[in-house]
Amino acid sequence: MKLSVIIPAYNEEKTIAAILDRVREVQLKGGMEKELIIVDDHSSDGTAAFIHAYSEKHPDAGICFFRHDRNSGKGAALRTGIEHATGDFVVIQDADLEYDPNEYNLLLQPLLDGHADVVYGSRYAGGKAHRILFFWHSFGNKFLTTLSNALTNLNLSDMETCYKMFRRELIQRIQLKENRFGFEPEVTAKISRIPNVRIYEVGISYYGRTFDEGKKIGWKDGFRAIYCILKYNLFSRY
Repeated sequence: MKLSVIIPAYNEEKTIAAILDRVREVQLKGGMEKELIIVDDHSSDGTAAFIHAYSEKHPDAGICFFRHDRNSGKGAALRTGIEHATGDFVVIQDADLEYDPNEYNLLLQPLLDGHADVVYGSRYAGGKAHRILFFWHSFGNKFLTTLSNALTNLNLSDMETCYKMFRRELIQRIQLKENRFGFEPEVTAKISRIPNVRIYEVGISYYGRTFDEGKKIGWKDGFRAIYCILKYNLFSRY
């Protein structure tokens, strides 16, 4: 069996090597293989060069590298990665250091046990470490999750989490359109409408970044998320 790890990257030259080390070193349950699908969204720094150098240094890491001709957004990078995934399962991994790849096995367990089709890693569930940062970001995340839940009839605690793991055939059959951070509410809305889909949630740790440390999502993305929640649940279902 194989896990496809999709890593969208934009101007992450400071952290890309570290996250690739962490992903590469993870030992998955049952000796499961990994493929690393890295999509550079036309970075303007040295991210692409770092990835090329890393791939040459670690030819056994299973790295597949794609680079967009222009900056299109995280959602666009994820579509590229999902399209090229060949594993049994697919997980999303940001190129920063906010999420710990050692917790892949937590997400995998409900899938391997045959209970789940999709697993969300919640930053607000369980007793894992959680860096204390911005009140309004936390409030915004919980507001967006509540609004999404009201329209999807799910009871997620963290819709906006990066860590989402899917059965590959399920995520590849969903038509995704959002180019930026609207991916999260869009994919949640569309997954919730799949007949008999089994969605689980597990608690994960979170090592958040400040804006000085490279965090990119802002208040405009929050308003876009509200728009996407309404659009993909009420007005545009495909």
